[in-house]
Amino acid sequence: MTADLTLDEMRAALAPLLPRHAAFDGWKDEAIAMAAAEKSIDPDIAALAFPGGAMDMIDAWFASIDTRMTDSLSAQTLAALSIRARITALVEARLALLAPDREALRRAIAIMAMPRNGVRAAKLGWRAADAMWRAAGDEATDFAHYSKRMTLGGVYAATLLVFLDDESDDHTESRAFLARRIEEVMRFERSKARFKGAGGGERLSLSRFIGRLRYPVV
Repeated sequence: MTADLTLDEMRAALAPLLPRHAAFDGWKDEAIAMAAAEKSIDPDIAALAFPGGAMDMIDAWFASIDTRMTDSLSAQTLAALSIRARITALVEARLALLAPDREALRRAIAIMAMPRNGVRAAKLGWRAADAMWRAAGDEATDFAHYSKRMTLGGVYAATLLVFLDDESDDHTESRAFLARRIEEVMRFERSKARFKGAGGGERLSLSRFIGRLRYPVV
């Protein structure tokens, strides 16, 4: 019964519905009211679940993407992949989930780019990167824990900008962009390993790998 939902439960229930309305009405109260109508929730009560307005709505939507991304790729599936393939699969899973709502995403990014929303936008980027690394099995607790998330957040943000205007089939341009970034890093690391005499068979350092993601070799 929707009448028995807590505000947190109501926010989670409405979050996936918000972008389809925000694409037309913007991240405004109208989008909350339309989403609430789909769930037979009183719009005035639904509005209480998003006291911070647009940023609360965007936050809730992105949280739902985090959850659905994790659900779409089982731990067993990811465990069978290399770290490189895990990160690629997780970013691509997010793009697939965002694909139906690109106009809402475009509006959300414009709102997050406002100076007053900068701190919270950075936190949302961090949360997305953290969700991906945790799903990939990362257990680092040292400085690498932070550097991995900062750099992956940068890669994800850059990929989203390409994704917004990607009209290719199955968003192949966005996926190719991501793949190029990662391949450039791996090529650089292989060359450096050979230069240092480490040999082509040496396992590449995960921390060095992700540390280079944000700054591809040109």
